[in-house]
Amino acid sequence: MPTWSHLSLQDSASPLMEQLIFFHDHVMVILTLITVLVGYIMGTLFFNKLTNRFLLEGQTIEIVWTVLPAIILIFIALPSLRLLYLLDEVNNPIITLKTVGHQWYWSYEYSDFLAVEFDSYMLPTKDLQPGDFRLLEVDNRTVLPTQTQIRVLVTATDVIHSWTVPALGVKADAIPGRLNQTSFYINRPGLFYGQCSEICGTNHSFMPISVEAVLSKYFLNWVYLFDE
Repeated sequence: MPTWSHLSLQDSASPLMEQLIFFHDHVMVILTLITVLVGYIMGTLFFNKLTNRFLLEGQTIEIVWTVLPAIILIFIALPSLRLLYLLDEVNNPIITLKTVGHQWYWSYEYSDFLAVEFDSYMLPTKDLQPGDFRLLEVDNRTVLPTQTQIRVLVTATDVIHSWTVPALGVKADAIPGRLNQTSFYINRPGLFYGQCSEICGTNHSFMPISVEAVLSKYFLNWVYLFDE
C-alpha cells in the first residue's frame, strides 16, 4: 500500500528545484500576511458600530493602499526574475542528453557516446514488480550521473510534448522542428519520475519519464555495458 509520502511530490534533487521551493515559500508568506491583514480589517469593519456620514475622501489611506501593493509586488518580482534567469542559464554542461517525444513514448540519445540510444515505453500493469509505481515505470530508464552539469536537448517528431521532472525542476516543451534546451544538476542518487505535461493525444498519460541518478563511476560502467 502506498503511504502519504508516496502520494506527494518527490523531494528536491537539484539546486533549481530548491530555489523554486524557496520562492514558493517566500510568496506564500507574503500572501498569508496579506490575507490576515485584509481579513482583520474586514472583520473590524463588519463588527463595529462606528459611522461617519460626512466621510467623502481619504487621500492618505488611498496613497497607502496604492503604494503598499506596489512595494509588495517588487518583493515578489525581483526573486521571480532572478529565478527565471537561473532556469534559462546553461553552465558548461559535461553531458548532453537528447530527448525526442513521440506518440506516446520517449527516445533518448547520449550525444557524447557512440551508439547509446534507446526508446523508453511505459511498463504495462501486468509487468509491474512489487513496489513499482503504476503509470510511472518504464522499460528503459534514463540513467544520468550525479554531481554533473547536464544539458538536455528536447524535440518531438509529431505533436507538442513536454519533458517534465518535478524533483529536478525541469520542464521543457518538445516541439516538432525545434530544438529546445534546458540544464540541471542532480545533487544525489535516486529515482525521479515525471510525465509529459502537454496534452498530446489520447495516450498522453501513458508516456512517463523515469530518471535514475547514479554516481559517475556507475554511469560510466552503464555506458560501457550499453556499448557492448
